[in-house]
Amino acid sequence: MNKTRFRLLVFFMSLSLIGIILVQLYWINISFKNGEDQFKSHVQQLMNKVSIKLEGEEKENFYRLYTHIRDSVGHPPNQADFANYLYKGNIRERNNIIYSDIVAQSYKEELEFIDNSSVSKNSSLTENSGENGMTIDAVKQSMNNAKKESEKKESLKIQLLFDYYNEGRPIESRISEETLVRTLKNEMERDGIDTHFEYVVYKDGLATKMQSKGFSFKEGHYGITLFSGSSRVGDKPDYRLMVSFPNKQKFILTKLLGITSLSIVFTLIIIIAYLSAINQLIKQKQISEIKTDFINNMTHEFKTPIATINLALDAIKNPKILGDTEKVQRYLQMIREENKRMHSQVENVLQISKLDRKELDLTKDQADIHDIIEDAIEHVHLIIEAREGQLTRHFHATRTTVLLNDVHFTNVIVNILDNAIKYSEGEPEIDVYTENVKDFVLIKITDKGLGMSKTTQKRIFEKFYREHTGDLHNVKGHGLGLAYVKRIIDDHNCHIYVESEKGKGSTFIIKMPLIN
Repeated sequence: MNKTRFRLLVFFMSLSLIGIILVQLYWINISFKNGEDQFKSHVQQLMNKVSIKLEGEEKENFYRLYTHIRDSVGHPPNQADFANYLYKGNIRERNNIIYSDIVAQSYKEELEFIDNSSVSKNSSLTENSGENGMTIDAVKQSMNNAKKESEKKESLKIQLLFDYYNEGRPIESRISEETLVRTLKNEMERDGIDTHFEYVVYKDGLATKMQSKGFSFKEGHYGITLFSGSSRVGDKPDYRLMVSFPNKQKFILTKLLGITSLSIVFTLIIIIAYLSAINQLIKQKQISEIKTDFINNMTHEFKTPIATINLALDAIKNPKILGDTEKVQRYLQMIREENKRMHSQVENVLQISKLDRKELDLTKDQADIHDIIEDAIEHVHLIIEAREGQLTRHFHATRTTVLLNDVHFTNVIVNILDNAIKYSEGEPEIDVYTENVKDFVLIKITDKGLGMSKTTQKRIFEKFYREHTGDLHNVKGHGLGLAYVKRIIDDHNCHIYVESEKGKGSTFIIKMPLIN
């Protein structure tokens, strides 16, 4: 996959993912707004029910009072009886206001006006009936009409008494706070609104004593007029009930929790799958690039020894050379060395493959780490001398007994030393340190070579990875040495770190547990 196609694929996948997330957020927002609208509608409906129930309960209480007065006077009380009963103080619930003679007389006159109007109508009806000589059916119809008129008049009397009785009374006298709270809770339970609420009752814009401690307009509130049908003071309502829900947002979100959670879970799955796919694509692209580099490097590594072997064979075929035993032996030695070199490269690839499949059996025994390091130095000693380099030992560790596989761990040290030699431009200058830190021994191998960038340090132990150097192949290798080192170090329960700066050399640090 070329870079342009890869970038387009990532762009459209990212665009699709962002679109899915935005759509999910949009629907969650719409669902929340719909939840708020439904909540508002339910609350308004239940408050209407609360208002109706409170008015109904107040009327029932008044009818019981009306019945009590009727039983006291021995007949359906007229206006004067009810006014007299109130005036005498048998029921005093008007904030301790004593009814005056003027108020009682005014109310009595209003009620008597209704009586007189009704009596005049009935008298007029009777007189007219006698004069016109109505039939019996007409008289019955007239009587039924009179009865209905009487019932209507009685209902009007009771309503006037009810309005007069409640006019000016404080809210605490009309309904109890316990009744208000109980009614609110009952209606909320019926509508499925299970959340905390605060309330207050206002009269003419001023708060009354009937209120909860936590009411606040900041939380969003809902209002309803109380006793609107019984007010005698113009069209302006006397009392208004206000209710707020401090946990409204939480309650609405709880209602949406199920579908919202599923939406979030599926969105997270899509995001994780997307990131995994992008990560795999990037890794596959990197692996493809690394394998291409590996093939190029391996081709170069094999090309030189094969060419050398071909030249040596051609030289041996020459009759002049064939007769010279010393030259034949030298050419045969060259063929053997080049063949050994190619065999070593193939062996490294096979060892890495066995490590990947966990088929490499590492038998570990006690050993002195200084002896292992000396063996490794012996392997590269001639190469350092050939390049007129120098290797200095700084063995400061006093406890050096460790558990390891001597062959593979020697190869680990040899690989690191070999890198230090290869990546030194001039004469190699290598220092090997050992020291004890608690129950560990630290091995530090320092060079003054080319050094590495931060990016290379992060990937230096990856299989087939080599730092890009363009088309130059001045440093031999195929990116398997340090991958092999990392796998062996991990198998020994050790840790390896690298510290490096471009142009100032590198330091490899191995932290290995001691045997107590």
